Amino acid sequence: MRFVIVTGMSGSGKTEALKMLEDAGYFCVDNLPLELIGKFAELAASPAQEYSKVALGLDVRSLYKNSDRSSRVEDFFGAMQEYSYEILFLDCGVDQLVRRYKASRRRHPLAEEGRIEDGIQRERALLEELKNRADYVIDTSDLLTRQLRGELDRIFVENPESSSLFVSILSFGYKYGIPADADLVFDVRFLPNPFYVDDLKNKTGNDQEVKALPKADVHRDDRPGVDQRMAGAAQVDDPLFIELRADSIHFLRQLRPREDKIELDELLNVCNQHIGGRGRHIAQ
Repeated sequence: MRFVIVTGMSGSGKTEALKMLEDAGYFCVDNLPLELIGKFAELAASPAQEYSKVALGLDVRSLYKNSDRSSRVEDFFGAMQEYSYEILFLDCGVDQLVRRYKASRRRHPLAEEGRIEDGIQRERALLEELKNRADYVIDTSDLLTRQLRGELDRIFVENPESSSLFVSILSFGYKYGIPADADLVFDVRFLPNPFYVDDLKNKTGNDQEVKALPKADVHRDDRPGVDQRMAGAAQVDDPLFIELRADSIHFLRQLRPREDKIELDELLNVCNQHIGGRGRHIAQ
């Protein structure tokens, strides 16, 4: 089991990092009280549990004793000494942290009634030992969200060289609007419409006659300059049509910057505008 502790400066992006790890298949828990961290680690390490990847968010609120304003970092290491884990520490510059807090209008957990900068300095001093003992330190001061995702993917995805492209194919009607999550939209209204064929008007996409319609409807176009591969009623199941669509997807993937590829690799929604209704376009 891989156990990752996600910690760092408040406002450095720990919540976003946990969301990204969750998308990568990690079971994530955020901001447990220090008294429960050892118990959680025990449960996560148990052979009876089904999780192979676990991430725990830990911020200064769990590592700070309000009564005497002392650090509890050593208490954390004591609670975790029997377990194998990695520490990811997210750091960020003071100026950027101040801007983020001003933009969000939230109060720093250690600022109390003072300035944000004072809270940041106090937090940095409390977390210094944790940062020194971290396995990975990422400075998010100038990182875009997609760049942070790329860094986490490189470190915590078991095979970063592989890319899994999940393709979801959806049929839709324009009168209902283009699906909001569409990545690529293909208008295939050039296909023959079974609704206008008397023998097929009342049939559905489950009928073989509807499935065979595109092949039966192909004709030659002998006009000068017309590529005969493209002439006639195009077919969804025609090898050329499929090849051209696959080539377009591959071409677009290569144009994307490397740090963007993780976004496309997760899920690609390909939407086809349908014709005829009753599932007939899907069959074609």
